[in-house]
Amino acid sequence: QVQLVESGGGLVQTGGSLALSCAASGRPFSSHDMGWFRQTPGKEREFVAAIRRGGHPILYADSVKGRFTISRDNAKNTVYLQMNLLKPEDTAVYYCAVSEESYYSGNYMPFLSPNKYDYWGQGTQVTVSS
Repeated sequence: QVQLVESGGGLVQTGGSLALSCAASGRPFSSHDMGWFRQTPGKEREFVAAIRRGGHPILYADSVKGRFTISRDNAKNTVYLQMNLLKPEDTAVYYCAVSEESYYSGNYMPFLSPNKYDYWGQGTQVTVSS
């Protein structure tokens, strides 16, 4: 059974940093796109960053470009999100996800639509105080 478990969320002041991790279990995902999304109450889930199977290419939402870094360790079946220079508007529940379709498709860039992702973690809260 596939399971994604996020960790590393918490409360931080504006300008601070947090590092999120997402460990996958149940099967290897070294050949799949992995991504991070976030959601606030009353809003749709929003794309943050995604990474292709080999570690590149990488996509970022414009709102986090230059501040967040996504990476992966295929040997550990884990994806990371380093978040620096955090802002109050980054406050959200953060989810990691894996795309099954990416294993079969010939896409060059990683998927950024949440509809393209099949496995999801339970989410971790990130709160940035002003």
